[in-house]
Amino acid sequence: MITIKNIHKSYDSLKVLKGIDYEFKHNKTTAIIGSSGSGKSTLLRCLNLLENPNEGDIFFLNENVQELKDTTTLREQVGMVFQSFNLFSNMSVLENVSYALRVVKKMKKTEADTISKALLETVGLSDKISAYPHHLSGGQKQRVAIARALAMKPQVLLFDEPTSALDPEMVNEVLAVIKKLTKTGITSIVVTHEMKFAKEVADEIIYMDKGELIESGNASEFFNNPKSKRAKEFLKNII
Repeated sequence: MITIKNIHKSYDSLKVLKGIDYEFKHNKTTAIIGSSGSGKSTLLRCLNLLENPNEGDIFFLNENVQELKDTTTLREQVGMVFQSFNLFSNMSVLENVSYALRVVKKMKKTEADTISKALLETVGLSDKISAYPHHLSGGQKQRVAIARALAMKPQVLLFDEPTSALDPEMVNEVLAVIKKLTKTGITSIVVTHEMKFAKEVADEIIYMDKGELIESGNASEFFNNPKSKRAKEFLKNII
């Protein structure tokens, strides 16, 4: 579904990604793991061109996305959930979810609201549709962000450390929603430090270190029998 070839990304002299190749599979959940600073989030942000690679190619449904003149269609199809929620503080929960439907999809308010209410019910927030972000917990904000991403009916969902800004007691409620979504068959790519979650939910694992893809493959095989020395050391230190 998404294929990346020889992706490099640098910020001045700092090389963040060093020639990454990978094919993200349709209807599968891929977890990108590794230590902080390994390039995980930068790689994820390259997939929908929130970051532009310095070198390499990114293909979505066999089309080179770097040749697109307008990235709007790409971002409709490749939705993103950010670690810091990125909700509009001056809009209610319902308005946050329905905004893109009204502005991008040009839907009438009644239709956009109907879709948004159904999605908020999916993430367990039917009782918060009139609330504003400052009245929500971190876990609730992230669930609104997930509903907002789903509203565009993307083919792929990107999650960038979706629980890193949450208090520990709120982590499980968000992970439960993501786990529920992955069972629907949507293609999901998740950058996470939650190894238990990755082990339970992911079909595929990408392990990165210092801007390099060190090991990838079936999640069960990776956790039970990592092949590279660096992956073995990483798992030994965190599990």
